[in-house]
Amino acid sequence: MTKEADGTYIINTTTLCKDVKGFRGNTPLSIYIKKGKIVEIKPLANKETPNYFNKVRQGLLNKWNGMKASKAATVQVDGVTGATFSSKAVKENVKRGIAYYLKNK
Repeated sequence: MTKEADGTYIINTTTLCKDVKGFRGNTPLSIYIKKGKIVEIKPLANKETPNYFNKVRQGLLNKWNGMKASKAATVQVDGVTGATFSSKAVKENVKRGIAYYLKNK
């Protein structure tokens, strides 16, 4: 986890979630949190099928934007139809990333 000059924390889930697999492997994320709220979640390089992962990128990653980190740690977010494995992996990455932030901020 790093902290930017403007107070934004960035959590990289690559090592936190090395055991979490999507359809074709890991689905690491960068989670941006400022003032206790999720600003943005960006996918990092992965081997998921691009067409399916684009559905996740467009339909899932933004569902946490603006949410307090404490709520995001426990909220149930629906996955994306047709990209079940990728959705589950992304949700687990977010859950672990937020838990790490809450414990170590």
